[in-house]
Amino acid sequence: MVYNIAKTEIVNKSLILSPLKIKQKISRIAHQIVEFNYDEKEIYLVGIKQGGAILGELIYKEIKSITTIPVHLNLLSLDKSDPLNGKIELDAPVENLDNKTVILIDDVLESGRTLMYAAQFLLNRPLKKLSTTILVDRMHPKFPIRADFVGLTLSTTLQNHIQLEEENGELAVYLT
Repeated sequence: MVYNIAKTEIVNKSLILSPLKIKQKISRIAHQIVEFNYDEKEIYLVGIKQGGAILGELIYKEIKSITTIPVHLNLLSLDKSDPLNGKIELDAPVENLDNKTVILIDDVLESGRTLMYAAQFLLNRPLKKLSTTILVDRMHPKFPIRADFVGLTLSTTLQNHIQLEEENGELAVYLT
């Protein structure tokens, strides 16, 4: 249990993915991405800040270790609470993605809103191909978007929350 000072309540959390399991999921996702894109000249990974950026870095390192296909990592920032009115920015010129294979990465897919707005932003460019990657898919879609590469599919209640946490340099996923 964790004591949440801001809400002055005790929060139960259950480990869903241990650091070892996350490493295994990242390895499998990276292999799937390479297998699915074996004939591409290069691959662009776009991690949605915060959790998607962390996962993007791990997937990037894994892909670089298993293939000679050039891979690039960019970070995308958006206001997840108000993506329609907030500014969406890529940490590199968005023109770099023109006619490229792009893999959009986030940590948790719940309603699909964040992934949908991030994909919409990217689709304003003439991409060659766009795929999506999620570590945990909660199966509560409200938007017509899905993940092409998924680490774990988990049915939860709407009251539950999935959190990607970093502890001592290791990632873990908890259900709260």
